[in-house]
Amino acid sequence: MGENMVQENSLEPSRGRMPVLYVGHGSPMNVIEDNPWSRGYARLRGLVPRPQAILAISAHWYVNGNYLTANARPPTIHDFGGFPQALYDIEYPAPGDPALAEQVRNLLGKERARLSEDWGLDHGIWTVLHWMYPEATVPVVQLSIDRRLSVREHYAIGRSLAVLRDQGVLILASGNIVHNLRDAFAQMQSGTAITPVWASQFDQAVKQALLTHDSEALLSLYPDTADGQLAHPTPEHWLPLLYVAGAADPRDSVSFPTEGFDLGSLSMRNVLFG
Repeated sequence: MGENMVQENSLEPSRGRMPVLYVGHGSPMNVIEDNPWSRGYARLRGLVPRPQAILAISAHWYVNGNYLTANARPPTIHDFGGFPQALYDIEYPAPGDPALAEQVRNLLGKERARLSEDWGLDHGIWTVLHWMYPEATVPVVQLSIDRRLSVREHYAIGRSLAVLRDQGVLILASGNIVHNLRDAFAQMQSGTAITPVWASQFDQAVKQALLTHDSEALLSLYPDTADGQLAHPTPEHWLPLLYVAGAADPRDSVSFPTEGFDLGSLSMRNVLFG
C-alpha cells in the first residue's frame, strides 16, 4: 500500500461500462489480518476500473423492505460482537451519494424502495473496501436485501440495476457462496478445517452456472437442492450473488480472482463479471 497505490488512486474514475463484483467477505478479522482473503480484496482494485460510485449489497442488511442509504456521510456499522477492540476502532469514512440513492430508488420503483439514514456501511462492505479503496474517497450507497422476496425477485432487482454499469457505478455484492457457521464453528473448536463434500459440490455447481451464464441453473441451486440447504441454513449470504448475476449479461467474461474455503465451510470465492 505504498507509492504504487497512491499513483493508482490518482487515476480518473471510469466513464465506461463497469464490471460487476461479488466478494466472499467471511470473518470481520480479515480487515486487520494479512491473509489470502485480505490480499485478494486488495488485488481487486487492480482488476476493476476506478468507479464513479459504488452500489453495495451486503448479507448483513437483511430486513423487511428495500432501503437505500441516503446519508451524505454513511456511518461505519460495527455489526458484530466479541471481536478485538481494533475492529471497533476502524472507521471507513467514505462519502455517500444521495443522488445515486434516489436514482436507484427510481429504478426499483418508488413504491418498492425507500431512502434511509438509519443505516450506514456494515462490515460486509467496509471490511472489503478497506482493502480495495483504503483512501475511502469513492462514494458508496448500500441497498438492503428484502427478506420477503423470492430468489427470482432478487435476481430481477439485479437486472434492473444493470443500467448503472454504463454510468461508472460498480455494483458490489458481499456474502459467501457457502456459509454454514454451525459447521465452521464446530470445525474451529475441534481444530480441523476440512471442507465437507456438500460444500465443495455446491461451490462447484455455482461456479459452473456462473461460467455458463445459466441463470436457471443458478436459481435452482437454493433452496431446491440438499447441498444448497446445507450450504445456506439461512439465505442472506446467498442472495447478494443473485443481484450481481442479474446485473451481468452473456457478454461478460466470468473470472474468480480468489477461490478457497475458510474454516472448512465458508467459501471465500470472489466473482468478477466483465
